[in-house]
Amino acid sequence: MTNNKPYHHGDLRRAMLAVAVAAIDEQGPTSVSLRDLARRAGVSHAAPVHHFGDKAGLLTALATEGFDLLADYLADAVGRGIVELGVRYVRFATDHRAHFEVMFRPDLYRADDPDVSRAGDRAYSLLAEGIGAEVDEAEFGSAVVAAWSLVHGFATLWNVHMMPSDVVADPAKGARVIGELFARAL
Repeated sequence: MTNNKPYHHGDLRRAMLAVAVAAIDEQGPTSVSLRDLARRAGVSHAAPVHHFGDKAGLLTALATEGFDLLADYLADAVGRGIVELGVRYVRFATDHRAHFEVMFRPDLYRADDPDVSRAGDRAYSLLAEGIGAEVDEAEFGSAVVAAWSLVHGFATLWNVHMMPSDVVADPAKGARVIGELFARAL
């Protein structure tokens, strides 16, 4: 059987990333297939292979995009306090759940890819910069790990619907509360 779908697409890369986000939102990152994504994008199953090589290549591009987006969210909060930094991290995770799920699953993509490494380093540097402005130098490393663990865990629990809704009804407000508790402990 011949596939008569056209290869050419206005911006196939962008379209494939968008349908990947939708598919991950529906079924999670491990269930995504290039064939299904091509069908969703209305192109031949060979078209995404030309741009990404394989599923890991597509997820590497998605992780890179996610780290770049996270860095943009964090850049807006640097200099505005550790609480705002945490709120922006959680807001990113809830606004871009599919990216967030892929970014922290390096078993799904090429973690040694230079673009994903650069983007991840940029996001981490902004997180560390924002936290470092609020803690003693001797506590810097531990404070970064503690703050990151706190907001990452909170965001993950929110995204998988494990956060008690009678305690936290809104992720940004919840992040602000736990951020303020954390900041007082510093």
